[in-house]
Amino acid sequence: MTSWYYPAGSTARGAWTDVIDRSIPGWLHTGLRIANLSPGDEVRMPARPAERIVLPLAGEGFTVTTEPANPSTAPSPAETFELAGRDGVWSGPTDFVYVGPHCAAGITGAGRIAVASAYATRPRKASQVAASSVAVELRGAGNASREVRNFGTPGNLDAQSIIACEVLTPAGNWSSYPPHKHDRELAGVETELEEIYYYEMRVAPGPVSPGRAAPLGYQRVSASDDRAIDVLAEVHHGDIVLVPFGWHGPTMTAPGYDMYYLNVMAGPGRERAWRITDHPDQAWIRQAWDSETVDPRLPFGARKP
Repeated sequence: MTSWYYPAGSTARGAWTDVIDRSIPGWLHTGLRIANLSPGDEVRMPARPAERIVLPLAGEGFTVTTEPANPSTAPSPAETFELAGRDGVWSGPTDFVYVGPHCAAGITGAGRIAVASAYATRPRKASQVAASSVAVELRGAGNASREVRNFGTPGNLDAQSIIACEVLTPAGNWSSYPPHKHDRELAGVETELEEIYYYEMRVAPGPVSPGRAAPLGYQRVSASDDRAIDVLAEVHHGDIVLVPFGWHGPTMTAPGYDMYYLNVMAGPGRERAWRITDHPDQAWIRQAWDSETVDPRLPFGARKP
């Protein structure tokens, strides 16, 4: 059986510390690459049938250059984008660059960068989106409160197939809850999407300064039909969990440790939409939130929804 849990650095390739792509058996629609750049470093991406989002995780001053494989038929010529970036994922949303299919790109700068991707074929113009344009949502309530930054979701980004967002969960809270799935096409009800979780974690701000700490959380993925999958992973900073199908959630962060994850989704359906089915045993929890308040620790950073 394919492993769906990948510790930080276990899929390193060349200058990339982590690579998720079709080389993993059973993985077809989405990809993710992480790189830590020093001044003067560059990572490059060849032109392929994939749309990509270049997302700064930590660091300021990234340059993204794009070059279509066939300039004579491309929707836009070679372009250069300057990204302001951010101190880290906890400081708020960031600006980013969308790179359309069949377009090569290079990235330079100093810091940590993520490149989320999804299979796509229709030419689209490269574009830059400002941090101030990223929609911030506070989802859930009580100890199921979390912050969602919908930078690459339908209605917020024009794309063919990729769906991407950032989710930040305060220490001790549950996220991806209630457990849900999106592994079949059912018009108006559910869309088939595989999903990547890339984690970053930290010691939560507070009066105690630990001399030694190892931020951790847990993620659950279980079978929703006759396809076998059974994941209960202890996740740390930089780890990746893949969800090809099945119920996923909860994602839990231990007391004392804040959790961030980057979600990347896409699937074979014609409709680019995030439609889910909640697990029938836990769906009722959404009604309980009506009598609870959102965790006051949210949102992270200065940006208010």
